[in-house]
Amino acid sequence: MRKLINSTYITLDGVIENPMWTTPYFDEEAAAFAGTQTDAADALLMGRATYDGMSVAWPAQDENDPSTGAAYFNNVKKYVASTTLTNPTWNNTEVLQGDLVEEVAKLKAQDGKDILQYGYGSVTAQLIRAGLLDEVRFWIHPVLEGGDSLTTPLKDFKASFELVGTQIMKSGMIIASYKPKAAE
Repeated sequence: MRKLINSTYITLDGVIENPMWTTPYFDEEAAAFAGTQTDAADALLMGRATYDGMSVAWPAQDENDPSTGAAYFNNVKKYVASTTLTNPTWNNTEVLQGDLVEEVAKLKAQDGKDILQYGYGSVTAQLIRAGLLDEVRFWIHPVLEGGDSLTTPLKDFKASFELVGTQIMKSGMIIASYKPKAAE
């Protein structure tokens, strides 16, 4: 069975939106970790908001420059959880039809590598509740941004996690990896 891994950039005060604040921290060390992560995945899963942001940003990047990662993101199989997206324009994108939990369970049961999910919101919450998310990797950046926090859209959502690993980068960024604890 494939693993579903969420990878989310976050500030010390829990902000995840508009991650332009990541740029000074995305050095060779972070790029190597990101490359290992994408090398292990042959699919992306995202909600509509993440799709809208990524589908504009990635096609504008130079696919011939391996340092951008654009070739991977533009060509990997992408699945979007959305009830309103009907005609995706980003290459190799499929909108999941029907029940999100059932559709993601089918994806995980297929042969293949990991499935990566970027962004953290209601789609992630549904997948955690259903026991489908295998790991979440928070890329904790040493900045305060002062915006809405990670938990703003998840007010009534509670979950516990177990630490499975950490990596401390020279830049001061920490990647903390967790797996959801089984419901008690």
